[in-house]
Amino acid sequence: MTTADFRPTHVVPQDGLPAWEAPDVERPTTPLDALLPVQLVDRLGDWGRIVCANGWSAWVDGRLLLAVPRDPPGASGPLTRTADPRPLLTRTEDALGRYRSAVEDLAGGGDGESFRRGTHGLRVGVVVEGESLWLYDADHERWVYCDGTRLNTYAATEGPATEGHGDDHEA
Repeated sequence: MTTADFRPTHVVPQDGLPAWEAPDVERPTTPLDALLPVQLVDRLGDWGRIVCANGWSAWVDGRLLLAVPRDPPGASGPLTRTADPRPLLTRTEDALGRYRSAVEDLAGGGDGESFRRGTHGLRVGVVVEGESLWLYDADHERWVYCDGTRLNTYAATEGPATEGHGDDHEA
């Protein structure tokens, strides 16, 4: 691949990104610079193998790469769906409702053990600022950002795993 043929699929987050020689945290290599354009060429669970414009390759936590938008399909091309935020919003509302119900029971004279059982395993996070929304996706252990139309991974809470979570996004 020549530099002229290089078409980035992603960029590195604004704080840079650690990189590894292989999908193994025991084999670190040079970290990637902030906003570096890269091509995501392979996935292994949460790991992503990237290639830079100069041909250098490394493994990174693929969940943290920021996708470069593709040109919209032409009039004759098929439309494709993005990650729909509504299912995650529904799961978040359900978890918050379970927590609210447990709090109401406790305030109404319930015991602490019932409260602990009723809230066990709940994990929810929401930040809304105008049109911007950040949601914690507990199923995939990551924060996602939503602009009202699609979800994008914003931050992951665990290191990359060899076995994937069935990511909602295409590479």
